[in-house]
Amino acid sequence: MPPTVFTNARITTLTGESGYGLIDDAAMLIDGDSVEWVGPMAELKAVKGAEIIDCGGRLITPGLIDCHTHLVYGGDRADEFELRLEGASYEEIANSGGGILSTVKATREASESELLAQARPRLEQLLSEGVTTVEIKSGYGLDAESEMKMLRVAKIIGEDFELRVQKTFLAAHALPAEYSGRADDYIQQVCEHMLPRAHAEGLVDAVDVFIESIAFSLSQAERVFDAASTLGLPIKAHVEQLSDLGGAVMAAGRGALSVDHIEYLRAEDVPSLLENSSVAVLLPGAFYVLRETQLPPLEALRRHRVPIAIASDANPGSSPVSSLLLIMNMACTLFGMTPTEALRGVTINAAKALGLENEIGSLQAGKQADLVIWDVDRPANLSYQIGLNSCASVMQAGKWRKRLDSGVTP
Repeated sequence: MPPTVFTNARITTLTGESGYGLIDDAAMLIDGDSVEWVGPMAELKAVKGAEIIDCGGRLITPGLIDCHTHLVYGGDRADEFELRLEGASYEEIANSGGGILSTVKATREASESELLAQARPRLEQLLSEGVTTVEIKSGYGLDAESEMKMLRVAKIIGEDFELRVQKTFLAAHALPAEYSGRADDYIQQVCEHMLPRAHAEGLVDAVDVFIESIAFSLSQAERVFDAASTLGLPIKAHVEQLSDLGGAVMAAGRGALSVDHIEYLRAEDVPSLLENSSVAVLLPGAFYVLRETQLPPLEALRRHRVPIAIASDANPGSSPVSSLLLIMNMACTLFGMTPTEALRGVTINAAKALGLENEIGSLQAGKQADLVIWDVDRPANLSYQIGLNSCASVMQAGKWRKRLDSGVTP
């Protein structure tokens, strides 16, 4: 495959500690699956045999990264959406056997092929908006066979779509009904049997725990993190979504790649994230759907220069969202993030939340050639527009997924 040279573009490199890293009148050289060079067109040197792509002044960004999703699950929870609008709280629905446990039932009953078929349209919507990397969590199986099934489907998705999929083990998502009143016994099963098996089958890239009053305690989460550490696996955590249990500080102290949700994280606890290089992942979709009012500590995160990522949290209950562009707008309108912060949140900071910042997330020499060409000329348009998908072309690892000049490739 010959090298590809993009010319006449505005390139948002996302290099540096802040800002867009925008280069006007820019060019970029892709050789194989990597970025070879990016810079001003005036500095571009001739490349023998290269394919030249004139971008017509369009914007180029890194491929988008959705760093927190629950894309694989059975059924839906439209009925609970209706119940919440009639006054029931998230906790009330969960405590009455709904919530996560209702999805567990549907997921356990579904075959791998059925789960794949249900996940496909959700994923295709994300891909249509320029997503080139997605994290997919388990956590709706809550027994060994069903958790493995979910993780296998996540792996198949990556293979079928030639997509980078990060598989996160989240068996400590909720307490299954058969372990009612025996949470410690379930955690023992997770640590001693389920996680080692998933790891042995090559199905785990990271380990996550939901630390909350309706889920698992700090001490139970620490047991899971100990098991992950024994296997050499990185950790992540759902924390401070509904209350402040101190999960973010604990997880960060153990070197968590990210702490996610964090609406109830205290401003005075924010420095622990920076000290331990943990990314703050904000999930405005869940905030919106649950009609929450407790905002994450954005100003403290800014003040202490904690990297902030945003993600769809695509799931059947609290965030049935399959649009990362919509999430960018929500992050701006609901949380007060700037368009620059939103774009960094789905590129370089999302890459950091997955431990992949040295491979993807920005456009610079040596990184994987994941990029999107947009029918806009300003990065802010990506957060500003609602319901308009301006994705014109996508390249992943140096291969066209959708070409600017010829549409979708075979």
